[in-house]
Amino acid sequence: MSALTVAPGASKDPASDGVFRPGRYAAIDIGTVTCRMLVADVDELGRLCELDREYAITNLGEGVDASGVLKPEAMRRVADAVAHYREVLVGFEQSERLVRVTAVATSAARDARNAHEFERLLAECGIKLAVIPGAREAALSFAGASCDFLGERLIVVDIGGGSTEVVAGCAGDDPVRARSFDIGCRRVTEKFLASDPPAERELELARRWVREGMRPFFEELRASRFFPDRLVAVAGTATTVVSVRERMRVYDTTRVHRALVTRSDLDAVDERLRGVTLSERERIVGLDPGRAPVIVAGMMILQTVLDLAGVDSFTVSESDILHGLVLDAARSGLG
Repeated sequence: MSALTVAPGASKDPASDGVFRPGRYAAIDIGTVTCRMLVADVDELGRLCELDREYAITNLGEGVDASGVLKPEAMRRVADAVAHYREVLVGFEQSERLVRVTAVATSAARDARNAHEFERLLAECGIKLAVIPGAREAALSFAGASCDFLGERLIVVDIGGGSTEVVAGCAGDDPVRARSFDIGCRRVTEKFLASDPPAERELELARRWVREGMRPFFEELRASRFFPDRLVAVAGTATTVVSVRERMRVYDTTRVHRALVTRSDLDAVDERLRGVTLSERERIVGLDPGRAPVIVAGMMILQTVLDLAGVDSFTVSESDILHGLVLDAARSGLG
């Protein structure tokens, strides 16, 4: 896999002085639902060339919203995935080029009282983990997602399992407003959607809760006279909309990245997903069966964001927090 991403703020002129440490980097993002890794080379201008992506649904956040703790079996699932990623990285290491690894955990680990146990478990796998705050997660997501839209005024939304980050700003500059909401597809599912398929009353209560939690941010954004050129959505909920719409039996990143999704497209996919039982949903072409339990809530959150932002479409990006982590590591390695 090879794709070129230019870092926000990085010069695209080969004659200009670089501000990045060239090298081979890996970023591991451990979310509430998924555990992912990106391996990439970064040059002195901050241009990123993807070498490999890895992905596993590990459901670290299973039950965390209610219990406040990470389950031992959930932590072990992530540790097993990370151990596999470590094996993958061996193939990308060369005597003159070692892979610099950054690993972060987000909402589920932030919420858990026993996150220190999780950090210790990953340390045994040779991975130093940082549990990052929501504001940091939002900034990294914006840095990654804005790479492809330099100069545009963006709203970037990253729907995770335990939290959703919404960031506004001009691509290439620092964000003007950012918020991490404790609203995610697994959290909403566990709080509200007990029936199979979800009952209309459950859906309405969930939708109201999501809207009320997010509405003040968008009111503040509108009052600041920030009007986006584009809404960019990253992560699994957004990419799933495209893969289901296109009925992809084999996921094709070239058809997903930068795909435009209209509100009518989104609503049509949502209607297919929420009106069937979990077992039926798991068999829908284009939907990873492991994401089936939480995808209805993810669709609802995405619909609510579009409503509150006052837009009728969004662009899907596969440049996300992983890209932000790699570029940040390349910057912080200077000096």
